Amino acid sequence: MLGEIFRFLLEILFTLFGAALIARAWMHAIRLHPFNPLARAVYQATNWLVSPLRRIIPAGNKIDWTSLVAVWLSALVYLVLIWLVAIGALIPAELLPAAMGSALILAAKWALNLVVWLTLIQAVLSWVNPMAPMMPLLQALTDPLLNPIRRVLPRTSIDFSPLVLLVAAQILLMILARLSYGMMGI
Repeated sequence: MLGEIFRFLLEILFTLFGAALIARAWMHAIRLHPFNPLARAVYQATNWLVSPLRRIIPAGNKIDWTSLVAVWLSALVYLVLIWLVAIGALIPAELLPAAMGSALILAAKWALNLVVWLTLIQAVLSWVNPMAPMMPLLQALTDPLLNPIRRVLPRTSIDFSPLVLLVAAQILLMILARLSYGMMGI
């Protein structure tokens, strides 16, 4: 039972931290102003890992490679810790390439979960309180994903693009779950 509690706490901690790193890369890509309160919180929560990595891996003009590598490293550490808790030993060397691939898949799952949550929050707020102070930020984060869908969907009085994005994200999550089970049985 103690092992299950520890795994649960590890999952919460690493999922939130991974989401913060992905949000950091996302905010870099959309050029969100660094003095935005959410951006400042994300930067403060992730600087301890990203700043030292930035000396080795520079951020690109459009893609923040440093934050993406940090997400992958966090996912790898998470998998090693979960393996350690479950098995009681470190991952064998022959499984390390599979663990590295599984970490990449896990990082993609974290990104898709972030997309799902941001889209859900934006959709609910657009119905409940479209003038909420958080709406411009949510729209800035989700519009790059929703606008291509809006261009394809026929125009109606109801915007179905969030629903299409949620369905697509869930399908991709199912595919990634199947891939990760095949790689390490996680």
